[in-house]
Amino acid sequence: MAKLKGKVAVVTGASKGIGAAIARELAQEGAAVAVNYANSPDQAEAVVAGIKAAGGNAKAMRADVSHPAEARKLIDATLAEFGRIDILVNNAGVYEFKPLPEISEEHYNRIFDLNVKGLLFVTQAAVNAFGDKGGHIVNISSVVSQRPVPNSAVYSATKAAVDSVTKTLAAELGPRKILVNSVLPGPVETEGTHAMPGFDALTAQVVLQTPLGRIGQPDDIATVVSFLASDQAGWITGQVIPVAGGLN
Repeated sequence: MAKLKGKVAVVTGASKGIGAAIARELAQEGAAVAVNYANSPDQAEAVVAGIKAAGGNAKAMRADVSHPAEARKLIDATLAEFGRIDILVNNAGVYEFKPLPEISEEHYNRIFDLNVKGLLFVTQAAVNAFGDKGGHIVNISSVVSQRPVPNSAVYSATKAAVDSVTKTLAAELGPRKILVNSVLPGPVETEGTHAMPGFDALTAQVVLQTPLGRIGQPDDIATVVSFLASDQAGWITGQVIPVAGGLN
């Protein structure tokens, strides 16, 4: 039987890449999925259409979760549509690498507002919606939180913050039967990474350092998230789990 049958999941930033793969995986395992997007309605609707074509249940929901009011509206809309929330996947994020001399306040605020503030306020709203039954929260971090690379001071800092928030909330929310974990992808081949300058050269370098000898795919992350969102992971909380083919 599908391990998430009867559950309702919210996946932020789910219109493409890792988020879209997570949404599809959770739906395949039986969850109804709120497919959140901020600026890509056509891509979000395509994810929903694919889920429905496969026999699943999903709805695209717009919200820029870097704004706390919109984060709350996303949770309210999910409750109105599906009647409950059991799983939150905080995937929405932005990355931009800049050397120290080029870091601006705008760059700092843009990345922290979504990657950290957005995560916190969506989580706050979702926790209130979980109620007495508890729930599962999976935060999508990055291996750069533990393995920083040059020119990523701000981005790496946001992901280190995500891991710290994960551990803190796991301790805080455990008595309410809410499990909180971080998944740390290594380099993953997505639309976004393909658009990065020097992606091919970076990929070649990373593959040489990765024991499994390849770059990651979105489904590599999605299957781990699906497990952590299920009752099979009922004794796992506060963990920071690299999913990076052995890259460390």
